[in-house]
Amino acid sequence: MATNKPHLKELADFLKTRRARLTPMDVGLPSGTRRRTPGLRREEVAQLVNVSTTWYTFLEQGRDIRVSAQVLESLAQALRLTSEERTHLFMLALQQLPPEIPHGKNTVSPAIERMLEHLALCPAYVVGYRFDILAWNQAACALFGDFSRMTTRERNKLWYFFTNTAYRQMLIDWEGHAQFMLARFRSICGRYLGDAQLIELAEDLKKASPEFRQWWPRHEVQGNLPGCKSHDHPLVGHLVFEYSLFQVIEAPELTLAVYTPLPESDTAERLQQLKTLMLKKPA
Repeated sequence: MATNKPHLKELADFLKTRRARLTPMDVGLPSGTRRRTPGLRREEVAQLVNVSTTWYTFLEQGRDIRVSAQVLESLAQALRLTSEERTHLFMLALQQLPPEIPHGKNTVSPAIERMLEHLALCPAYVVGYRFDILAWNQAACALFGDFSRMTTRERNKLWYFFTNTAYRQMLIDWEGHAQFMLARFRSICGRYLGDAQLIELAEDLKKASPEFRQWWPRHEVQGNLPGCKSHDHPLVGHLVFEYSLFQVIEAPELTLAVYTPLPESDTAERLQQLKTLMLKKPA
């Protein structure tokens, strides 16, 4: 009988989606008779992992059964998991204890705020683990809009990505970047299972965004970080940035995002024009 433990339900759904994306040919098994559903059968995964079909069925049903690191490693290999997916699997199965959910209000030190302002031509902001944008510089406001005039929910990076129509129209390959954002969010939800605010954000996004609602059940977790982001800005034209993320060592739940103008482009000059236009704009 399945339990009501959230990590077991998440683990069960994750395994089902990983199994569904594989074919017998992918793992060196014969195709066999016609299949009613795509992907591997449970008994085929059990065969690859060298466990009983009943045991693996219990695992996919979210039952509270013991699972060893050795079996998890075999599962990761059998299901052809990426490095990020393997980490997610071990986290969900509680072979690694999930980190304690940070309590209290996230704060950004004055030193980091000063550093942001010194990145004059690099849009940059600090985001918390719930994707709330906590600090930013003028270049970020020039590119993304004035964060100080947004509500707390509008300043949430995930909410902004999936609901801000103007940014969606400006960002080239919005869909690819949005899927990456969702995959990062799924990884965070796996780390902080039971965080009420993350659960609420996911539920609200299901209602607000058809794409989020469609992609969320796929259980994709963080993949490769996009190296560049290109924008067609309505005022200054084409902007190309190298995109980098940095963890803040003294506050590991915070991440610094920096958009560096591509050197071989004229993005720096165009961004300066944009900042000038923003300063001239009446309050």
